[in-house]
Amino acid sequence: MSDTQSVVDYPLYVAGKAITTGQWLEVQNKYQGTTFARVALADAKVLEKAIAASVKAEAEMAALKPFQKQQILLHCVKRFNELRDELTEILIAEGGKPRGAASAEVERLINTFQLAADAVTQLDDGRVLPLAVTPAAARYRGMVKQVPIGAVSLISPFNFPLNLVAHKIAPAIAAGCPFVLKPASLTPISALKIAEVLAETDLPKGSWSVLPCERQAADILVTDDRFKLLSFTGSDQVGWDMKARAGRKKVTLELGGNAAVMIDADAVVDDALIDRLIGAAYGHAGQICISVQRILIHADLYADVKKRLLAKLKKIKADDPALSTTLVGPMIKAAEAVRLKKWIDKAEKKGAKILLGGNLQGVLFEPTLLENVDAKLEIYKDEAFGPVAILEKYKEFEQGIATINQSRFGLQAGVYTQNLNKMLYAWDHLHVGGVIINDVPTFRVDNMPYGGVKDSGLGREGIHSAIRDMQEERLLVIKETQA
Repeated sequence: MSDTQSVVDYPLYVAGKAITTGQWLEVQNKYQGTTFARVALADAKVLEKAIAASVKAEAEMAALKPFQKQQILLHCVKRFNELRDELTEILIAEGGKPRGAASAEVERLINTFQLAADAVTQLDDGRVLPLAVTPAAARYRGMVKQVPIGAVSLISPFNFPLNLVAHKIAPAIAAGCPFVLKPASLTPISALKIAEVLAETDLPKGSWSVLPCERQAADILVTDDRFKLLSFTGSDQVGWDMKARAGRKKVTLELGGNAAVMIDADAVVDDALIDRLIGAAYGHAGQICISVQRILIHADLYADVKKRLLAKLKKIKADDPALSTTLVGPMIKAAEAVRLKKWIDKAEKKGAKILLGGNLQGVLFEPTLLENVDAKLEIYKDEAFGPVAILEKYKEFEQGIATINQSRFGLQAGVYTQNLNKMLYAWDHLHVGGVIINDVPTFRVDNMPYGGVKDSGLGREGIHSAIRDMQEERLLVIKETQA
């Protein structure tokens, strides 16, 4: 999308219908800094209409048969395939996502809806429950089935504006739950393109809404007890505050972290490993919740890994995300880049060594590598969410595991080792939601349970896990009568 392209207006979708409201949110090209689109903004009246419609649609949505839900999801798969190029360009423009990463996210969007389409015919939705476990219950039988929890509110972040929206909407459809989704204000167009496709389907009337809106107006999505579940992906401070105010509804949170990867003495250090580290730490300018922020290296390998990393990193620069060769694009906004610069400068004053990078030009932040960083500083203990990684040395495997666990976060961790006992030790002792062996913590497949512990969140994403979160058990007890 060029500087000369005219500004495009996008409607919002309330109760399944496209409307404009007369209020607009401007969306900037994150690299060029120019406005290329406007999206309609929802106010309190629109939000109330959407919520009321979603509640009204609960019974009809719950009544959808598996084949009907599958047809809806497969229509989305077909249309997203047809819209690949347009969706890729939108991600580049509104998210500043490098072309390769944008193309990969579109592929994941398609895969996520396909996985949901598969899941609706594979779910085990019932079981027989043995109740005759005491003499008093000898004549009783039980059965349990899964039913939709009801209307759900969904709030998605800026960094994966297609696929993380998909991870909320697709399970809601598969579970049979009406929904109201608020996309991130920095990247709302991707969600509205998904909504455009949903409007072509046979989803029940009024069962869904996609509403860009101001944070204050959207607070009703958190507090309103008509919703039976809130699913939020974003910062830990915002997420835990939402949980505290969410009332009686179920809450699932995916809140990020400062992921660590550990390279033990027996790891095979080759170009492929170094490339994985670089991609995981600096891809999409590090704006990924499982981006590698801490690299723990066994003392025997430290000098070699450091040398190899620096040699390759020197050839990488932050650049235009529209280029196919770009790995590190812009940060999402100037304020975030300035915040990261302050953290790095503070660390340097406190004795950290900047091995490479550390410089900022507008929203482009050079790939940065640090060592000797005080673990009490923000750049170490908090989520950097930028193109920076920290090297640190360890001697004993157990010591490395303990260092990873010192974080207040616990989303995923990577461990490179050829020793089966060490793999199992890591699985048993790392306080994280996922342990990735011989790869980076940035690894994710869209059907796996994904989420964290401690400040990293509550509950799990991944199609089957998310569907289960949006359902609840309903028990049937039958007393046998004598013939």
